[in-house]
Amino acid sequence: MTVVEPRLTLERRLLREHPLVIACDEVGRGALAGPVAVGATVVDARDARRRVPAGLRDSKLVPEARRADVAARASSWVSASAVGWASSAEIDEVGIMRALGNAAIRAIAQLRVVGVVPEDAIVLLDGNYDYIRPAGATGLTVRPVIKADRDCASAAAASVIAKVARDALMVELHDELPAYQWARNKGYASPEHRDAIRAHGISAHHRASWSIADAPTLF
Repeated sequence: MTVVEPRLTLERRLLREHPLVIACDEVGRGALAGPVAVGATVVDARDARRRVPAGLRDSKLVPEARRADVAARASSWVSASAVGWASSAEIDEVGIMRALGNAAIRAIAQLRVVGVVPEDAIVLLDGNYDYIRPAGATGLTVRPVIKADRDCASAAAASVIAKVARDALMVELHDELPAYQWARNKGYASPEHRDAIRAHGISAHHRASWSIADAPTLF
């Protein structure tokens, strides 16, 4: 399989009309347990002239042993970054798409605290659907782009930053409930995770509204 190196082609084009690009990507959407996280990164014209950090890819394409290092370099490369969260209980209450929107809004709100004005930016959102504005965001310009996390360096940075943050949280939750082996499966549907659910039932960190017993094994 040919690995596509993310570039800044789209970001540079967008920066001709907007002073900032805020790229957003989610991790944990398909997990059975744990929160969903949305990473957000800010790129301006100066950032777009700098070299993309070595090894930066969509988080799914970065080996686990290298992710923390790549995420650290990505954080240093962008002007600002943040991760927003929505818990498993929130996912059960409002549904996954609204929870994704809420998490994205929280990430963008963190950027505002450090001086970013989101209304001046264009939000580059990985995927084919804008889940941010239906969650209540106003005044934002959102552009969904399929495979942005693969093709756009700013979205790849958001992806790996969010992935490292969520994985670290799942390791903490593993220490609380080791039977589910979340340090290894990160809450996704692995055989060991499903076996533990059969043996122990679901925990407070599982998405109780999901058909967990019928979930396909992902690895």
